[in-house]
Amino acid sequence: MTEQEMLGHISRLVAQIIDDKGLDAPEITADTELLDGGVGIDSLDLAMLVRDLEEVAGHDPFSEGFIEFRTAGELAKLYAR
Repeated sequence: MTEQEMLGHISRLVAQIIDDKGLDAPEITADTELLDGGVGIDSLDLAMLVRDLEEVAGHDPFSEGFIEFRTAGELAKLYAR
């Protein structure tokens, strides 16, 4: 999967998380900061997002330890192959 495809998955999954909270989801771009960026997700939401992305991508980039990321684009790059 390409970075753009993963970014699309991230955008849809974040929108679903935000919608489940009864909030309006902002547009997610590669530069969108996922935590503390005004998106409306917390660390538990982020953990669920990572779990869902692992299912979509078929691999876990964090299997050998945590890799720091801040933006949706950085996260997409971790899952792209």
